[in-house]
Amino acid sequence: MHYSRRSFLAQAAGLATALTLQKMASAQAATGGVLNIGSQSMRTLNPAIQPGNATGVPGTQLFAGLVQLDRAFAPVPYLAKSWEVSKDGLEYRFNLVDNAVFHDGKPIKASDVVFSLETVKASHPLMSVTYGAILESVKALDDHTISIRVKKPFVGLFGLLTPALTPIMPEHVFGKNAGAIQTNPANNAPIGSGPYKFVEWRQGEHLILERHAEFFRSGQPHFDRLVFKLIEDSLTKALSMEKGDIDYLPFSFLRVNDLKRLSENEALVVTSKGYEALGPVNYLELNLREAPFNDIRVRQAIAHAIDKDFISKTLHKGMSRPLDGPLHSGSAYFARDALTRYPFDLNKANQLLDEAGLVRKSGDIRIQLTLDVPTFEPDSMQLVADYLKSQLRRVGIDVQIRKSTDLADWSSKVGQWNYQMTMNSTWNWSDPVVGVNRSFLSSNIKKQTWTNTEGYSNPKVDELLTKAATENDPARRKEMYAEFQKIVSEDLAFIWTNEGIYTTVYNKKLANVSLSVFGALAPFDEIRLA
Repeated sequence: MHYSRRSFLAQAAGLATALTLQKMASAQAATGGVLNIGSQSMRTLNPAIQPGNATGVPGTQLFAGLVQLDRAFAPVPYLAKSWEVSKDGLEYRFNLVDNAVFHDGKPIKASDVVFSLETVKASHPLMSVTYGAILESVKALDDHTISIRVKKPFVGLFGLLTPALTPIMPEHVFGKNAGAIQTNPANNAPIGSGPYKFVEWRQGEHLILERHAEFFRSGQPHFDRLVFKLIEDSLTKALSMEKGDIDYLPFSFLRVNDLKRLSENEALVVTSKGYEALGPVNYLELNLREAPFNDIRVRQAIAHAIDKDFISKTLHKGMSRPLDGPLHSGSAYFARDALTRYPFDLNKANQLLDEAGLVRKSGDIRIQLTLDVPTFEPDSMQLVADYLKSQLRRVGIDVQIRKSTDLADWSSKVGQWNYQMTMNSTWNWSDPVVGVNRSFLSSNIKKQTWTNTEGYSNPKVDELLTKAATENDPARRKEMYAEFQKIVSEDLAFIWTNEGIYTTVYNKKLANVSLSVFGALAPFDEIRLA
């Protein structure tokens, strides 16, 4: 078979050389100490079975991936030191570094990579859809060479092989209970492949990781320990940053007023860099299986009752953007002109509710509904939920807000479809196949958070998303996703509210803070004291 090294190989080699020089320069810096990190509570430590930042940030310290992405979205070596792509774009061959070992000292082999990809394909809420659509086969050619074949050329493959989406796990640990990865106890005390090793996890208190002395990148990581302080309350996180109890707060989810204050603190840095590959979108999710949400007129009425400009300009003080569809405005496939919009119009909302047969009764109330609110992203979840409660009351809908205690509490309701309405947030990720399709494919209606939990089903959408997943013509692919956006915004599969407010806060004493396109969903092996 004939292979051609793509231009990104040259870029990767150049960057690898630059990283080597950087390591030599930074080797003089002291290694040691503790990095205190603010974090939400997590359900598991294994990103192979759980997407999102709560698991992803510690998970990408515990597990390595084949590649990373640089600031230009180009792949750079990680566990794979080099790769080749066949001329027809259907086969990728990756060559592993020679000296990589798991945290128990056993070598990382190509068979572990094959096991990890197959496990993610079978068990991950996002990647099961993605890999199912694009992967033809994964094989170990020898202990250090992996062959990945795709059904059709797919430009986004490298973004999938990063540690947040495809962590490399030891088969001798996670393969013991074949088919039962979800319940494997190693998920909560992992033996991994990344720069830091598991020490202790006390739920609701802290997670402690320590330096992996045999990590294959010489001289890294720099800190002896990472201590994740598990804090749900936004104000407590902000005060902890100000007092110096926390050094690093990725995915801060602080209130807008707190962010404004911290940005004026001379000891701290507040930045929105590092989330370009995520594309966070926020929305009101309705359980479409149940009345009254199975009536499009009710969904349209709720949409007309929301003033999205007020949310972005007033509630968020200009730090967010209004959202009318499933794709973030930063996506290459965002099609603004294809979207159906529902302008703020209370008269129209009342008219639609009347037509739907929801008449006003005692106390001028048409219907009472429960709205679940998660603990993450308080200004896009809790603050917007409070606003929706007041707005919907103006059209005769009495909303009872049910606050979750933590991520697990919220997930247990939404993941089991035991809800009427919920505030929610997802990421587009680096390609719609990863972050968008999972929410709308009828084949992905599952009792698992961040799948198609709302129960949306449209055969035309299924057809478009399935074809777009493997469409190799960029222009045609954009057309398919534009048509998809038109349909789901007409259907109001969700009622979108705003693009996410994503920031990182860190102490200026830190150097080399991870601000890649995946932000803190990347190894902290280069972070050190300035």
